[in-house]
Amino acid sequence: MTAAVSRETAILAAAAATALAALLAGCSAPKVAEVPPPPPPPVVVVPPRPMPPMGASPSMAIPARAADGARHTVNSALSPAQAIWNLRSAYNVAALNCTGADGAPILAGYSEFQKKYAKSLAATNKTLDKEFRARFGAKAIREREAYQTQVYNFFALPPVVPSLCRAALELTGSLQAVTPAQLEGFAPSALASAEAPFRAFFDSYEQYRSDLAAWEAQYGAARAEGIESADGSEAATESADRPGPASVALMKIPVKNTL
Repeated sequence: MTAAVSRETAILAAAAATALAALLAGCSAPKVAEVPPPPPPPVVVVPPRPMPPMGASPSMAIPARAADGARHTVNSALSPAQAIWNLRSAYNVAALNCTGADGAPILAGYSEFQKKYAKSLAATNKTLDKEFRARFGAKAIREREAYQTQVYNFFALPPVVPSLCRAALELTGSLQAVTPAQLEGFAPSALASAEAPFRAFFDSYEQYRSDLAAWEAQYGAARAEGIESADGSEAATESADRPGPASVALMKIPVKNTL
């Protein structure tokens, strides 16, 4: 009987221990659910900062548009004589700058232009002297030379010279069918063709300014915070004051009224 009591006692003790363990487990602190970390902030990809067309300076001046929307240049509102002379100037700039095998026909064409239209050009030169004297009196020579330098600088704009060379090649071919008597009527349209690539460049540069202003408005803050741009560099390195391509110097050619 003593053995039976001992077994019963052991069983009761084991049950009590199990119950106590369960009770203690129930009284322990509840488990706290793990909160996942917040997702990383979205990546802001900044597109490359707009650049000037044809490698031009980021701060160059271009002819502005007038109230009527037209862009007035040194070739606007010219007399017939001035149109001939500006065409001559454009052809001269092309002959000086369009070198190599591709430019040889231009240089030869300009030399032929000077010979073929020598009398017309001499008469045009005298007419221009009279026009400038009528407008500026004693300052006529200075004013004419200053204006003519502007014309040369206009056509010598480095980013556009390759396009001028192509226009001059076309001019060389077209002049074959133009007689000296037809030069005055031919000059305005030929001058417009020579000027066309420059007007296209000015339009592109104006669009660049617009694109740059929009980029600055949308991504300027991101740039300041160093957010990565689309090309893999930090946008903060693209400062508005950061130097762009080297400024181009316009060619200044001394102008004389002699042929």
